[in-house]
Amino acid sequence: MNIACIFAILIFYMKKILFILLVVVIAILSCTTNKLTGSKQFLLVSDGEMNSMALTQYQQVISTSKVLNPATNKNAAMVDKVAKKLVAAITQFYTQAGKGDELANYQWEVHLVDDNTVNAWCMPGGKIVVYSGLLPVTQNETSLAIVMGHEITHALAKHGAERMTQQMEVQYAGVALGELIKNKPAETQNLFNTAFGVGTNVGYILPHSRGNESEADKWGLRYAALAGYDPREAIPFWTRMSKLSGGQKPPVYLSTHPADEQRIADLQAIMDETVKNYYKPVK
Repeated sequence: MNIACIFAILIFYMKKILFILLVVVIAILSCTTNKLTGSKQFLLVSDGEMNSMALTQYQQVISTSKVLNPATNKNAAMVDKVAKKLVAAITQFYTQAGKGDELANYQWEVHLVDDNTVNAWCMPGGKIVVYSGLLPVTQNETSLAIVMGHEITHALAKHGAERMTQQMEVQYAGVALGELIKNKPAETQNLFNTAFGVGTNVGYILPHSRGNESEADKWGLRYAALAGYDPREAIPFWTRMSKLSGGQKPPVYLSTHPADEQRIADLQAIMDETVKNYYKPVK
């Protein structure tokens, strides 16, 4: 083997090593600790990018949906009331914990959409939609607060960004979001909608991991309690949701979020602590 061949082989493997080192460096720089949950997260999307996409998608949803007016619709007024109480409680909680800057880019907005879909979601930046089809299942203001607290937690804990990063790695080999938006705008929009459960029905709502769902349940329950809503209402609500699913959900180890029985058991396990440390009933 001549010197030129040896040199070419060395260059080839050096490029491989440099590529691996670059990937490792990017992974280290992209790994952050979530200020809410304390969990480590690998994110390829920035808060600014997510908020910008969220605003665009939210405006599109609102402009193409039948939005109910709180001034003339009692259910829309209830949704608005719950959102304001949750936001006030969350803002106070973050401020007292010295994390108020985490909410600096949140411009809260909520709408009730006249649609039979059983769902609600919150995008980054505090853009919330509740579908009227959810209300027959929540049945009351307290259950609605628990659901909305859950959805707000997904946004605050950056679960959607985490989910989107995972899909970018699988489908597009970790290509930066800016490049995806420029070169594949339709595919990027689909990724975003999937990550945040926009417009989905019960049965495949919010494709988060079981860990994400458990975090959203725990912190959503706390936020509802801090806003003056009895967290114990979560148990009958999820019992109703379980009946709605007709027992057709896959076993817990195959599901993207906990089976209803497991969710209820997990909520019961943290209920006493939540009531004791977070529940502030309105007197």
